[in-house]
Amino acid sequence: MASTSPRRSGDPSSPSSPLLPSPASPSGVGGRFTSLRGAARFIRRTGSRRLMREPSVAVRETAAEHLEERQTDWAYSKPVVVLDVLWNLAFVAVAAAVLAASLGERPAVPLRVWLAGYVLQCLLHVLCVAVEYRRRRREVRGGVDQDAAGDGDFKLSIVKHLESANTMFSFIWWIIGFYWVSAGGQPLAHDAPQLYWLSIVFLAFDVFFVVFCVALACVIGIAVCCCLPCIIAILYAVTDQQEGASEEDINNLSKFKFRTMGDADKLVAGIAAPVGGVMTERGTSPPVEHILSAEDAECCICLCPYEDGVELRELPCNHHFHCTCIDKWLHINATCPLCKFNIVKSNLGREEV
Repeated sequence: MASTSPRRSGDPSSPSSPLLPSPASPSGVGGRFTSLRGAARFIRRTGSRRLMREPSVAVRETAAEHLEERQTDWAYSKPVVVLDVLWNLAFVAVAAAVLAASLGERPAVPLRVWLAGYVLQCLLHVLCVAVEYRRRRREVRGGVDQDAAGDGDFKLSIVKHLESANTMFSFIWWIIGFYWVSAGGQPLAHDAPQLYWLSIVFLAFDVFFVVFCVALACVIGIAVCCCLPCIIAILYAVTDQQEGASEEDINNLSKFKFRTMGDADKLVAGIAAPVGGVMTERGTSPPVEHILSAEDAECCICLCPYEDGVELRELPCNHHFHCTCIDKWLHINATCPLCKFNIVKSNLGREEV
């Protein structure tokens, strides 16, 4: 899916995405997890440099940033927004029905007040998601003048603060609800069974939902740091091919064959420094060769050393990767994962010249 909003997930002015909730927002689906790029930076600080060098971490930070952008785009797609709104409205409807049916119950703690606050959180979340969805739809259609854009930024700021306040309130309200249910104890099940069990269901659902989403975020973070080709393969399978580079753009890039160098080859070439091998460009006469150091003779995407006879792809920015790794990446993102050099724009520039 092509990205349509100029505000990315790293932008502090962008409201939270409904796709990935925050542990601090148990009542809605509107929070945000800590940036996936933070996971890559954490690995860089704590991991061994032999296992994760600076270029490899830079690739993972770029991939995490791209994945966050995808999550935001998917989260505000129409099916997800509709599901999110219906889910919260279902909570509101169930709570309203139980409150109406339990007028004769007299709980020892104010469970009605807690359920009313829970309903208010759901309604505020629905409002924030609807406003952000409409804003993104207007940006897709385009044609927004500067005055309208300024007014939209002002409304966005209000929505952002409202959603942040709702998230904080929901966290505090969950603690209050848990305390009231615990303080009421078993007598609540006899004095106010409908209010008691609805409160238990809402509290239990929030715990399950937060645990599930934290676990999902951990799995994604580990996959970005340790199995980036898996993430790229998934994105490649579901991406809109028009967003990245075309097959023609990728085929225009230089292709090399890697050859390891033994001790005899190093003596003939007069090389004393540690050498990982030689990249020989295919289809050129005389062949263009690049000698790679032992440290650079590995793919920063899959973290695997180059093997003898493997095919490599070199981008115009002189960064090289396995063909199978970088080709899938370029299909979903036409920029170098190390320096963010755009190969499509560079090809257009050469054609204009």
